[in-house]
Amino acid sequence: MACEVDAVFFADCAARSFFDQVANKWSVLTLLTEKPTRFNEIKRRLEGITHKALTQALRRLERNGLIAREVINASPVAVEYSITELGRTLQVPFGAVYDWSIKHLDEIEQAQNAYDRREGQ
Repeated sequence: MACEVDAVFFADCAARSFFDQVANKWSVLTLLTEKPTRFNEIKRRLEGITHKALTQALRRLERNGLIAREVINASPVAVEYSITELGRTLQVPFGAVYDWSIKHLDEIEQAQNAYDRREGQ
């Protein structure tokens, strides 16, 4: 029996690929909404992120047109990132997801704890 699959779930679907990349990196994008920010400042503000992981996240966001990268000729050379107009269009939906997560944080933690207790038995 053949299984019908929505096209958005195909591994090669551009929308799925984009969502996977952006949804996973939304915290980086939110840091750039106020002002252009240098790489090291972003890294300091994202506790626990490695240099490599941040570089990869920024490259994906830049590739998708959500942020812009500018090399600043200073000593030492610095790189600054800013959100693009396209990236700004994600502020409302990401803001809604963030607000939802804050509102339901206790419930999420309770569900995680209950799951961990069941799995630990």
